[in-house]
Amino acid sequence: MFTSTRNKSHRDSFSYRAGKSMSKRQKSFNKSFNKSFKEYPPARRIVTQQYAQPSSSAQSSPTKTGSSPTSPNLNSAIVTIAVGQEQRLFAAHEDVLCKSPFFAESCRAQFFEANGKRVDLPGESPEVFSAILEYLYKGDYTPKINFDKKHSSWYLEDDDGTGKNENTIYTPSGVAILKDTVIYCSAHHYGLAELQRLALKKQGLQSGVQCSTILSSARYAYANTPPSDSKLRAHYLALIIRSRNTFKRSGTMQMEMEQGGSPLFFDLFVAMTNHLDDLSSVRTPRTA
Repeated sequence: MFTSTRNKSHRDSFSYRAGKSMSKRQKSFNKSFNKSFKEYPPARRIVTQQYAQPSSSAQSSPTKTGSSPTSPNLNSAIVTIAVGQEQRLFAAHEDVLCKSPFFAESCRAQFFEANGKRVDLPGESPEVFSAILEYLYKGDYTPKINFDKKHSSWYLEDDDGTGKNENTIYTPSGVAILKDTVIYCSAHHYGLAELQRLALKKQGLQSGVQCSTILSSARYAYANTPPSDSKLRAHYLALIIRSRNTFKRSGTMQMEMEQGGSPLFFDLFVAMTNHLDDLSSVRTPRTA
């Protein structure tokens, strides 16, 4: 279970009162959603930087990497989800939750349950699951991603006007991990490929992250993704290589490499070797 740097007021969560506040009449999704779930803007933000210019097809939709907002069937069953060691309760429409193959299978296994369906996620972070649930309903999660047509760049919304977006959560041992990295890994577990792409895109917009946080997040990514993952792992390798002048002076980097225990550093060695080979090929092109 993780804790966040924000206060303990359960911000950005979806209220368990969803099942009780459902109207029998067909209403617009926004109205029913607002009654069912109450959300608060994050207490803390992180400064963002411009992302690479997207393709023309992506410019028309800032959340192209995500999914479209989902209007739930108001007759859909309400599923209770108990998250974390503290069993924090969430509620969601079954048809929305089952966009995830993981939850679809969990609900099918409880098809004949008379007292309502319940899914237990003791190892999940309530903050991360709240973001995933927000994504399933809205096609994005806080902070929202938008496209600046004037500068042809992506940016993360600054809801509180501080210019910062909260971007880290903490493990029980107090280690800081980038929130988007945890969301990416959870999305892989739940079979949400589009959410993985969205989380990776948002992580590319972060700036000013400490070396220790990058390394701990890279370790987390390696521990929670399969060896076949070619996105998040590659992101960290490229990030460390680009910032090699900073990392080679980092005491944390030295300590991490001396401790080892992760395939991260062998992959980093291979990636840096390939990088040097590429530079050598450019400077001394081979003759036929």
